[in-house]
Amino acid sequence: MKHLLTALIFVFSFWSYSQAQTKSSFIKVDNGHFILNGKAYYYIGTNFWYGAIIASKGEGGNRVRLHKELDCLKSIGINNLRILVGADGENGIRSKVEPTLQKSPGIYNDTILAGLDYLLSEMAKRKMYAVLYLNNSWEWTGGYSQYLQWAGYGKAPVPAVDGWPAYMSYVKQFQQSDSAKALFRNYVKDIITRTNRYTGKKYVDDPAIMSWQIGNEPRAFSDENKEPFARWIADVAAQIKNLDKNHLVSTGSEGMHGCEEDFQLFERIHAGKNVDYMNVHLWPYNWGWVSKDSLSEKLQLAKINTKKYIDQHLAIAHKYKKPLVMEEFGFPRDGFQFSKESTTIARDSYYNYVFSLIIADQKANGLFAGCNFWGWGGFANPSKNHIFWQKGDDYCGDPAQEEQGLNSVFASDKTVHIIQQSVQKLK
Repeated sequence: MKHLLTALIFVFSFWSYSQAQTKSSFIKVDNGHFILNGKAYYYIGTNFWYGAIIASKGEGGNRVRLHKELDCLKSIGINNLRILVGADGENGIRSKVEPTLQKSPGIYNDTILAGLDYLLSEMAKRKMYAVLYLNNSWEWTGGYSQYLQWAGYGKAPVPAVDGWPAYMSYVKQFQQSDSAKALFRNYVKDIITRTNRYTGKKYVDDPAIMSWQIGNEPRAFSDENKEPFARWIADVAAQIKNLDKNHLVSTGSEGMHGCEEDFQLFERIHAGKNVDYMNVHLWPYNWGWVSKDSLSEKLQLAKINTKKYIDQHLAIAHKYKKPLVMEEFGFPRDGFQFSKESTTIARDSYYNYVFSLIIADQKANGLFAGCNFWGWGGFANPSKNHIFWQKGDDYCGDPAQEEQGLNSVFASDKTVHIIQQSVQKLK
């Protein structure tokens, strides 16, 4: 009996230790800082939106390339990847990522789900962490517009065909559509409650996931939508927390620019107890700080505006003691070129500046805790015969609606050395 009791105590102690080790391996937030394995976690990461697709065995899948990309990223110190869970709707729509994951409400392409499972299992082997976004304001993954179409609001406009005014007018209905939001709510439950077929581990128990993200650049799209938008963000954050007690929740917001230029709205959607940290995105070219013919000439202005934008949002982060991450930013290749052979002098200078701000905040124990540059093109070879993505092309950092290669960081770019040097300064 004594030996049995001793054995039971040993088993219980080992189980408790294992549980504690598992718990400590999740990234948490404490007093405004990310904590990983008991230490403050600052990071330079990337956007790798197509990860689940190339991790699949079906159309678009390329596991040899996946391994090569992950190994390359790990070798330069990147351990944080922002990834699309999957696109929504039918294939064959201009400017939409394919193959899609959710073909119709609640009906999934299991090949892509297997790809997501495999991707997370491979990231875990390399001690890499995923930020997984679940929705999108924009057409390139379906998102808002696809849920509205499924909910009976008519065929979704495609900006490249029907124009941006038509698209914006259509998607602003999402925030006031209970039926469209209910479809998304079902999707959130289906994904978060999954079990990984390769590891046998439930997603909610997987430390390779850093954060569930409500969407890519969620927006209200009108002043009258501000209130329902804020409620929706709070509702989804609460739903995720009810399903998953282990992982962080983030919004995916662009910051003020994605909140109808309203800092109070940005503050409101990030102040809630179920949102663990704050997000901003920043695009100097898209926002008119530089132009095609002034990428170098206006570079200093872009840096000044970048610092101002970050500082404005950091003030709110300090108010609520939550970390701030700039999880999207990009800068075009020199001369607004797309080819892998073109230079990246202006971009490298801009990236180096952004990285320096995170490095400085780490030294000062500040709250600007990380970034994910846009985006990793790695070993992709974009077509030289056309500018925009077509079925069968390699996946780059640039989604289907953007010029392939423009904002991509390829493994052959000198930018990679800037990234590696900056990551080493964070250690």
